[in-house]
Amino acid sequence: MQSLLIIGYVWPEPTATAAGSRMLQIIEQFQLMGYKVTFASPAQRPSTAFDLNYIEVEQETILLNDVSFDEFLKELNPTVVLFDRFMMEEQFGWRVSEICPDTIRMLDSEDLHFLRKARQEAVKKGLDLPQGIIFSEDAKREIASIYRCDVTLTISEYEMIYLKEVYQIPETILWYLPFLVQVDKTPTPVFEDRQDFLFIGNFIHAPNWDAVLQLKQVLWPKIKKELPKAKLHIYGGYPSDKVFQLHNAKDGFIVHGRAEEVSKVMQQARVCLAPMRFGAGLKGKLIDAMQNNTPFITTEIGAEGMFGDVYMETSVAYDDEDFVKKAIQLYTDENLWNIQIKKGKEILKTRFDKSIFQKEFSKKLQNLVLNFKIYRNENFIGSMLQHHTLKSSMYLSKWIAEKNKS
Repeated sequence: MQSLLIIGYVWPEPTATAAGSRMLQIIEQFQLMGYKVTFASPAQRPSTAFDLNYIEVEQETILLNDVSFDEFLKELNPTVVLFDRFMMEEQFGWRVSEICPDTIRMLDSEDLHFLRKARQEAVKKGLDLPQGIIFSEDAKREIASIYRCDVTLTISEYEMIYLKEVYQIPETILWYLPFLVQVDKTPTPVFEDRQDFLFIGNFIHAPNWDAVLQLKQVLWPKIKKELPKAKLHIYGGYPSDKVFQLHNAKDGFIVHGRAEEVSKVMQQARVCLAPMRFGAGLKGKLIDAMQNNTPFITTEIGAEGMFGDVYMETSVAYDDEDFVKKAIQLYTDENLWNIQIKKGKEILKTRFDKSIFQKEFSKKLQNLVLNFKIYRNENFIGSMLQHHTLKSSMYLSKWIAEKNKS
């Protein structure tokens, strides 16, 4: 029986992060192909993590820089190893290469971490994206990890093009796999039945926290001035004291914390606000909004890789004043509101329909399994990087392991 080992950076939390939802989608994809799935992680498992036993996924806690992983891997001998983010490939990739050389190594990038980090630094300094990003240490680490793997799953069409054009990465090792959505034909809701604005996002994710501060300090006071009866409901996982300190019922800025049912709170709101100033990948909150017939206003960063050829200019703001203006217009214009719901359904159907991507992914993976030696030989740069990384990482890890013993 073919098997998949996922080495997770964290344990999946679909109620807290879009990454958690995506991981469950990937697991489902492999299970549909008949793979036995094992999820292993060195991270501490939170009480809010998804119970993988419910979907018949075996779970294992693993250690960094420890030979116990070698024995575990040798016994499992998986067909495919999926690294959840490049940091896990850095930690465990050389061990997989050494112990299971014929195992397919796959990376799920989630988003380009170096790009998100560079954008965050640029926002902090009030600068445009620095040109030196292409030579940054973070970029070199992540790009090297992509080359060392047989395949990298790329969630954003924008980032796939970026990797090909800027870093000249071969398209054969980049597989586009966005969020996978079950497209349904739910009826359009009644405008008057929806009230208030909503923001949702994991608070420990820097782009989300920045967006909440933007709403609190800049955007919401201007929106509230024009719509005095409206409220803004803030939801997200891992709310700290600093998050709840933003709560102000008088100003209509309502901080709730974690939303146990995203669809429920989405279907109560009239408009979702997503003022993302930096970030990468796709924005799960916008997918959730479209699935729940909730129109939204976002930024160029938020819209990146999302809409394809569907015209969404009335939902994308280019500065603070534009954001406020479009948020008010969408909230008060019933005709525009209904148009945006229809466009959301079109986007889900044409760009994120799981049935389309599942077939394509299955075909590619089957071909890779049958021809992986030929496939791997075409990636000389990856083989070269794997050779040098194996040597350097192996000796460093063994030194740490010996040090820990003593």
